[in-house]
Amino acid sequence: MNTLDRYIARQYLFNVAALIVLLFTFVVAIDVTLNIDRFVDRAKELEALSGAPGARVEPSTARRVLLTVSLVFNLWGPKLLQLFTYTVGLALVGAMGFTLTQMVRHRELVALMASGISLRRVARPIVVVACVFLALKVIDHEVILSHPRIAPLLVRDHGDAGNVQLSRFSVPLTAEAPDPVTRTRRVFMAESFSPEDNVLEGLNIWERDARGVAVRHLVVRRAVWTEVNGKGGWDLAGVESKFLGSSPEGTGVILADTRPAPTRIETDLGPDALVFRRHATYAQNLSWPQISRMLKNENIEDALRDKLERIRWGRLSTTLTSLLSLVITVPFFLLREPSNMLVQSLKCAPVGIVALLGSVILTAMPVPGLPAGFGAMLPVFILLPIAIASVSWVKT
Repeated sequence: MNTLDRYIARQYLFNVAALIVLLFTFVVAIDVTLNIDRFVDRAKELEALSGAPGARVEPSTARRVLLTVSLVFNLWGPKLLQLFTYTVGLALVGAMGFTLTQMVRHRELVALMASGISLRRVARPIVVVACVFLALKVIDHEVILSHPRIAPLLVRDHGDAGNVQLSRFSVPLTAEAPDPVTRTRRVFMAESFSPEDNVLEGLNIWERDARGVAVRHLVVRRAVWTEVNGKGGWDLAGVESKFLGSSPEGTGVILADTRPAPTRIETDLGPDALVFRRHATYAQNLSWPQISRMLKNENIEDALRDKLERIRWGRLSTTLTSLLSLVITVPFFLLREPSNMLVQSLKCAPVGIVALLGSVILTAMPVPGLPAGFGAMLPVFILLPIAIASVSWVKT
């Protein structure tokens, strides 16, 4: 990088960082203001649990305030990493506007053109810095947010602040995908599931035939998720086969089930599937390899497969559309002569908002008649020719 590149990159980098910090502060402040009572109630709950059983804990205002503040940091610390992936595109466009506005105000673009430097050359360090931030976004999503210790922290509620793992939860009646050949399927229900160690307790499994009629009922004391030869399944302990099947002819004759009770069941309903069925946003935290492993399961439901495909390809789509949105909005501020930058900002705002938010909406919305992956990449195909035309319109 020469002196010009370093100067523009430094200004742009500072503006991007300042906008991200400002957005983080704004979001956290709003959330704390609206939910301060929930943080305080959680602090009181943890304060009571910290004492010895039966002992009376004397309330302390200072201790409770410190505990409440620590709960805010505990809840929002990991969430800020997730918030970065959502706000970086907006910050890149906004910081570009601030950077070029400063250069126009100080007549720096006029001086650059007078020295024979093209305005497109001015945009190069901005695009390079933007690519660095988008690379950080990819690393954040694929390495940090998908880490087994971080991903569960991102779906916690205010009532879970202070917990380092997801709380146990019961599993309602949940059906797996039917077998593609026999069309049989199983329905799971459990008293509790521990995401920390991937254990189901008080598990009930109903096996259904191709007609949807239950043919066997398994009562399982404990089930642990393990992977054998790349295939995941539940290792069952304390299995009791209680259900007796009826004859297919519907004669009312009861036939005893002589099959041995299974000790392992391979299914698409693994820990990740159970968690993001419980928490709708959990799937957004899975990495590309994690989603790919889930999609390798042939028995996965079509609706779930399409959702995972949109999440996987949508992550790539939003990264590329953030860069394309930046390229589309740059010409609003690359001016050959000083102008009213407020007017330029008002012109740029609707274009940038439509490009950024529109791409997010189109990425998440299923498009009838199109494969889920192709539909998620549709915003890229729309914005790419607009970005090329936008660059060619720059007067330099």
